[in-house]
Amino acid sequence: MKIRKAKIFDLKQIQKLINEYARKEQMIPRSLGELYENIRDFIVCEYNGDIRGVCALHIMWEDLAEVRSLAVDKEYQKIGIGRNLVRQCLKEAKILGLQKVFALTYHPEFFRKLGFIDVDKSSLPQKIWGDCLRCPRFPECDEYAVIMELGNRK
Repeated sequence: MKIRKAKIFDLKQIQKLINEYARKEQMIPRSLGELYENIRDFIVCEYNGDIRGVCALHIMWEDLAEVRSLAVDKEYQKIGIGRNLVRQCLKEAKILGLQKVFALTYHPEFFRKLGFIDVDKSSLPQKIWGDCLRCPRFPECDEYAVIMELGNRK
C-alpha cells in the first residue's frame, strides 16, 4: 500500500469513495468539479492500482487547516490506512507552518488516539459558515469537533 498525493486520474475513484459515505450522511458529498479545484488538498492510499483510502488537508486560514473527506474502503478498514492518511496530512500541515488542524467527525476516538482534543464547534466559524451549510444535517449537527495544536509559531 502506498500513501501519496492524489493525481488527476484518481479523482473519479476518490469521488466514488467519498460519496459512498455522503449517501449515508456521514460526510459532505464532493462534486467532480470541486475535487478538480482542490486536488492539491488530497492524499490517497493506493493498493494494486485502486484507491482504498482518501483524506484532504484543507487550509482554512493563516494558522488553521481542516482534515476532511477521510474515507477508507470498507474492506480495508482497521489496518491503519486512515491513521496513516491523517498523519501524512499533519506532516504536511507542519511543513506549511500551520499552528492548528481540526476535524469534524462521528468518530472522535479515532482522532483522540492521534493526539487531537475535543473543542466546541462554535470555535470554528470558518467551517460552520462554509461547508456546513451544504450538509443535510445543518444546523442540527451531531458531529464532534477535535483539534490539534502543532506547535508551529509565526
